[in-house]
Amino acid sequence: MRAVGHSPSPPPVAGAAGADWSVLATLLPYLWEYKGRVLFAIACLVAAKLAVVAVPVLLKHIVDAFAAAPTLEARTLVAVPVLLIAAYGVLRLSNSVFTELREFFFAKVTQASVRKIALRTFRHLHSLSLRFHLERRTGAVTREIDHGIRGISSLISFTLYSILPTLVELTLVLGYLLLNYEIWFAAIVAVSLVVYVGFTFAVTNWRTRFRREMNELDAKASSRAVDSLLNFETVKYFNNERFEAERYDGTLAQQEHAAIRSQQSLNLLNAGQQAIIAVALTLMLWRAALGVAEGRMTVGDLVLVNAFMLQLYVPLNFLGVIYREIKQALTDMDRMFRLMQEHREVDDAPGAPPLRLSGGEIRFESVDFGYDPRRRVLHEVSFTVPAGTTTAVVGATGSGKSTLARLIFRFYDVQGGRVLIDGQDVRNVTQASLRAAIGIVPQDTVLFNDSIEYNIAYGRPGASRAEVEAAARSAHIHDFIARLPDGYATQVGERGLKLSGGEKQRVAIARTLLKNPAILIFDEATSALDSRTERDIQHELEVIAAQRTTLVIAHRLSTIVNADQILVLDHGRIVERGSHDELLARPDGHYARLWAVQQREREPAATGAAWPVSL
Repeated sequence: MRAVGHSPSPPPVAGAAGADWSVLATLLPYLWEYKGRVLFAIACLVAAKLAVVAVPVLLKHIVDAFAAAPTLEARTLVAVPVLLIAAYGVLRLSNSVFTELREFFFAKVTQASVRKIALRTFRHLHSLSLRFHLERRTGAVTREIDHGIRGISSLISFTLYSILPTLVELTLVLGYLLLNYEIWFAAIVAVSLVVYVGFTFAVTNWRTRFRREMNELDAKASSRAVDSLLNFETVKYFNNERFEAERYDGTLAQQEHAAIRSQQSLNLLNAGQQAIIAVALTLMLWRAALGVAEGRMTVGDLVLVNAFMLQLYVPLNFLGVIYREIKQALTDMDRMFRLMQEHREVDDAPGAPPLRLSGGEIRFESVDFGYDPRRRVLHEVSFTVPAGTTTAVVGATGSGKSTLARLIFRFYDVQGGRVLIDGQDVRNVTQASLRAAIGIVPQDTVLFNDSIEYNIAYGRPGASRAEVEAAARSAHIHDFIARLPDGYATQVGERGLKLSGGEKQRVAIARTLLKNPAILIFDEATSALDSRTERDIQHELEVIAAQRTTLVIAHRLSTIVNADQILVLDHGRIVERGSHDELLARPDGHYARLWAVQQREREPAATGAAWPVSL
């Protein structure tokens, strides 16, 4: 079920044909930015095709020159028509030169357009809400972008290098045949072309559903494979290799069935196309031979018509393939453009100013929020984190603690009330300035598949090595990194899997410290650390937080005893608030009971006894 606030992809415009034209209309402005190169490429295309069509005409004159000499001696006197032969070479060379010039100058148009569209799509994906990315499989999204980029290159390539040249050549041939020969030649070419194109379009549109089904299953299989491999450890933990293989094979079996139907329909299409071409070629050769026999045409005319047939045969033979590829390219591009049309659930207000920081006070005013409108997560939540102070939030799993951080970052918009920073509603300032002012150390740290230095420096791109090392020292991870064979150049692996949970969390802490934000959020920031490292880092975090507005989402109450204010959340409501001592003074309160449970847990751990089975 689609969550509220996330707009579905827009439907095709007026059917498949309307969708295709819509895709072309989206692409053309990118190409027209280089209109000089486009027009020059088209001029080269026309010049190349003029040279191609002129070659059979030249061959006709060469043959007629020989045929006009009545005796062998006369043919010897004629010798070789040097000028005609030279002209033949010039035309052949002209075709190659103009073709290469066309591709030489148009390459910039293709690659620049692909780059701009890919970048725009990438930026748009980053501008979409967290809800969109949680609902979509990342592998499937990146695959749509890859296919869309290839689709653009394919469409431009097939259009400029195949479709347009073929249309120009057909127009020139038809025009020459109409002006110089009986109408039957032009009629045969025109009728065969119409029948061929109509048959190709009809059958290709019929078999498109097979191709679409095959591509969708291919994407599904790829997505499942990526998802399984990304969760390699989880698969191993539960001994589910066979289950994953069977699940993957089930999709492959469906894909195999669709691919067979697609190939069989392709064979049917090819057979029909060859039949149409064979009939057309036979009719044209028959009319030419009849004309020569009746004296209405010369041997040179027969050669010319035959050469025209051979030249037209190749593009007509591949027209079906080209059409199918263009249809697929349009489909792939449509999917990518639909990503670009995805609604931004969270967007900057028109003319929104940047956030003006004057201390970093955070205030929630009667905030209501739910990821699904049928299930509210926060109910009338109100609290203030004064500038430069630390507020901790505790509560059971699912009480809404992490949701507070997401609303401060404006990953989602509240459905009631307001979230303010220094008196400014976060919905009325730019997201870039808002997030630049906030740093977070999340509970589930995910790192980029790059070096440790890259991951720490990600907190402030462009930071010097000395600044990176200083942040690592503050996070108590520098000594560990220094002992590694590759030091800061050590690769952390996919999602940081080569590091332990504690090591990843310390990298995340260093990354946030390097960012040096005015507001800090620690979401179970030390949950993956051992007790000794936790104490060391906790002291460091307290020093750092002393000059900043800090929100601590905690499970271990021992880490927040020095907080200026502690909020206790229960089912999305603040049920208690106060300092550690004030809350402990309420023996029947939620906080006091939770503190007592955690103190009992610490006692058997300290004596080496077994961990309690439940709280």
